[in-house]
Amino acid sequence: MTRRPPPWGRWATNYAGPAATLAAVGVAWEVGVRLAGVPAWLLPTPSAIAAALWEWRVQAPRHVWATLYEVLGGFLLAIAVGIPLAVAIVYSPFVRRVAYPVLLVFQSVPKVALAPLLLLYLGYGVQTNVSVAAIVAFFPIVVNTVTGLESVEPELLQLSRSFDAGALRIFWKVRLPWALPHIFSALKVAVSLAVIGAVVGEFVGSDRGLGYVIVTASASMNTSLVFGIMILLALMGIAVFYAVWFVEALACPWYRPAELEEPSP
Repeated sequence: MTRRPPPWGRWATNYAGPAATLAAVGVAWEVGVRLAGVPAWLLPTPSAIAAALWEWRVQAPRHVWATLYEVLGGFLLAIAVGIPLAVAIVYSPFVRRVAYPVLLVFQSVPKVALAPLLLLYLGYGVQTNVSVAAIVAFFPIVVNTVTGLESVEPELLQLSRSFDAGALRIFWKVRLPWALPHIFSALKVAVSLAVIGAVVGEFVGSDRGLGYVIVTASASMNTSLVFGIMILLALMGIAVFYAVWFVEALACPWYRPAELEEPSP
């Protein structure tokens, strides 16, 4: 009988390699920039980035919270609109014929071009940034939800109807549980895109948020702070991704994606 490694051993196997790789890249970056004499305004060292973030720490909570609020607001708005629309597309051929071409056209328009229009329509403030985040996150939610709801085995639907189950009961007991893995796959993509959308909105018009800090720091040639903010945005994206992943683990205990499978002994 093969003995399974302890939890700390599995953790070390999964994360020690990536952590060591990141540390090696950081050391090589620091040494290479110093030896090459690259100016700080062009490419700062990791130590300079850390120093810039430490110096900026007093202002950090205000801007981090503003961006996180916009990300979560846009993400929830995209869910509130996208999932009901996907259900309507699945159950109504008319909605499918009307909605899909509009969605494709809307998705093809660069979101950076939409941000100034939203600023004009909605005004200067959080509502514009939340709207941009929602628009960016909207499309994958709709498409994946439709795919999941339509991927139910026909035999399973026929079996459900043979037991006199109505359309509503089939939706709650068959279609929705079957589609949940597809929906959560879309949500993990969408929440990362919402971070991008919120920052794009802050680029166009905002007086707070991490995107606003990037614009102001770039204007003053504070490249170290720009790199630091990008690291914070990456960490925020990872945090919200794993928050959705955690909810998926609770909502879909029967489903275990390949990336969660433990390696065979």
